[in-house]
This record gives sequence, structure tokens and C-alpha cells, in this order.
Amino acid sequence: MIELADAGELGFDKARLARIDGFLQESYIDTGRLPCAQILVAREGRPVHYAHFGTLCEDGTPMREDALFRIASMTKPVTSIAFMQLVEQCRVALEDPVTRVFPEFADLTVYAGGGGSVPFAPGTPAPPMRFVDLLTHMSGFTYGLQNRTNIDALYRDENLDFARDHLDSDGYVEKLARLPLEFAPGTGWNYSVSTDVLGIAVERLSGMRLGNYLAEHVFGPLGMTDTAFGAGDAGAERLADAYAYQPGKAPRMVDAGATSKLNRTGTFDSGGGGLIGTIADYHRFAAMLANGGALGDTRIVSPKTLRLMRTNHLPGGADLTEMSRSLFSESHNAGTGFGLGFAMVIDPARTLMPASKGEFYWGGAYSTAFFVDPVEDVTMVFMTQLYPSSAYPIRRQLKTLIYAALTHSKV
Repeated sequence: MIELADAGELGFDKARLARIDGFLQESYIDTGRLPCAQILVAREGRPVHYAHFGTLCEDGTPMREDALFRIASMTKPVTSIAFMQLVEQCRVALEDPVTRVFPEFADLTVYAGGGGSVPFAPGTPAPPMRFVDLLTHMSGFTYGLQNRTNIDALYRDENLDFARDHLDSDGYVEKLARLPLEFAPGTGWNYSVSTDVLGIAVERLSGMRLGNYLAEHVFGPLGMTDTAFGAGDAGAERLADAYAYQPGKAPRMVDAGATSKLNRTGTFDSGGGGLIGTIADYHRFAAMLANGGALGDTRIVSPKTLRLMRTNHLPGGADLTEMSRSLFSESHNAGTGFGLGFAMVIDPARTLMPASKGEFYWGGAYSTAFFVDPVEDVTMVFMTQLYPSSAYPIRRQLKTLIYAALTHSKV
């Protein structure tokens, strides 16, 4: 049971927070746009608003508070935190070339033409890729789901976006090493499999499978008892059905929770998108981030490490409008920078929505989302299961409603 603090004492108007529920119910659940939703808003780490809506399963089973969700790319910040724990121990450095851990990447090349029915032209040798390039998505890797270039098509042919059933981590790296980079590392930004590679780096540096490392060093210490790669025994009962958006039609159910292959562990732990968890668990992760890397007496990373992670690392202080080559990512580009695993607001006015400078966030392909506002000490976690996340502007709408309910600003 999620216990709520007094919203008024923490600077929120309770009646205005209630608008969130009416909006979600009327605009998304009753209209059939979303099959389900959960939202949790907190300040100073204390929940001030929680609600759930819709159904867990297509058969009408009601949504439950402890439902499990595919958090997809909200896995990326977790993996990034895990890697930075190893940086803190000086087992690896951000400026290290990735070949220190991945000798398979010694002969990477940059795309020089071809693809499809035309053979790929011999690529030019790539300059050294660094671990910071993986964390910032400036590696030159891509996603098949970008669906823009011949390299994206090659990723689809190799099924690199969905590796959990047909590759182990070493096989994943071996296959990726044979493909050309989209651009020279450090020269552009493209939402990509970079964080999957980062997760394999955690495995090789720690000697542990990624899921086991996270369980011991992140989830266990934070009390995130329901988050893992694979839903396990609870999946058949608690994993929500997943749906795909269809323009002009009701969403189509594409993966039933009760029979999903995600109820078992795959051969590959996707550090870029494979975790399943509850809203209560991710709230604990967000609260740790808002509190400078600690939750209660448990420290996950230092405040200075987290500050480095949530600082814009795009060259010259650029925003994503200047650097992004992506057709799709989990962020808006205007006024948005990118750090070591998070997007962050660098110019609130350019985002055209209520925000604080330094607010950081990310989302997942099934329309899940979270944000951390370190200025106002506000966090939000939103869960649903509709692919893709670009179907509706719900994240912008929720942020607007949350900040509209704020009665006391700390600036």
C-alpha cells in the first residue's frame, strides 16, 4: 500500500492534483487510448499523489497497485548508475577507450555508403570510442527502430533490438562489432544500443551477469524487490498486458502478461531496455536520484557523481536540436541536453512547458516515464503499456498538471 503524505504540507494543492486523475480517466482510459495507467508524484521523497486506472489484462482484470510493467528504456538510467558505481571504484574511467573492455571493437569503421541492394562501401577507420560516448549516446551506434538509414536496416536484419532470445552478451558484442558506425564517436547524438553495450561492460568489469549485479548493488540496497530482467513467478499474475497503438482504432494487444516470454529470464540482459518492475520500486530509484544518490542510510552513488551524470555533456553546451540525428528518442529536443544516462532541461523556456533548469528524466517505449526536479525536489513516475511512446503527448500533459498543482516553489 502506497502511503501518502499531506500534499498541502509539501506545497501542493490537493484539489489540483486530483485533476490528474480526471484528465487521465476522461482523456485516455474512457476513450480507450490507454488500457491502463499508474501515476505517483512525490516531493522530498514522500508520495503526495497516487492513482491507478484501467485494466491489468485484456480480459478486464482490474489494474492492481503492485502490477508489473515493461519499463523498457527506463532501464537505461539504472544501467548508467551501475556503470558509474564502477567508475567510483576506479575500475574504469569515462575517458577510457572501450577497447579496454571490448577488444572486439578494435577495428570499428564509419559508414561510407551502400546498403540494401548495394554492397556496403569500405568504411573509414573510426577514432577511438570512449565509455563516455556510450553513456551520452554519442558512440555512433544506432537502433533498428530508428528506421531512417541503411545501417538501421542492418540492425533490424540482425535483430539487435530484441536480442534476449537469440544472443548472449558476448555474441551481441561480436555481431555489433562487424557493423559500421553511423558517425565517428563524439561527433553526433543518436539514440541507440549504447546502453546495452554499457550493461555488458558492467558484466565484464564485475564478473557478474547484469541482472545479478543490479540485484546486489542497486535493487537490494534500495528495497526494489519487484524489479528484474524477467517477471519470474509473479509474472503470470501481475504482469500487465502490452498494447500497440493503431491510428483511428483501439490499441491492439501484442503481449499478454500471463503468457509473456518475459516471465522467464532470457539469454541476454538488455541494459538498454529489459527491466520489468513496479511503480513503487521505480519511485524508490527516483527518490534516490532526487536525494543526491542516497535513499535513507543507503548510498548508491555520491552526490558529485550524480551531479556529473545530470550535467549536459553535449559539446559546447548544445541542445539536442543541434546534435541529434535520431528519428525517435524518449526526449524532446528543444532546450534539452544530455548527460550520462539522462536527458535534462538546460533552457526551460525553449521546452515550452513548466520545468526547472537541471530537471532530468527519461522514458520507455511503452509510454512509461519519470522525471526528477532537483530544484523543487519533485519526482514523478508514470506507468502504462502502450507502444510507441510517441503516440500521445501525455508526458507533457502530466508535467503541466503536476506543476499547475504546485503552490509553493523553492525558487
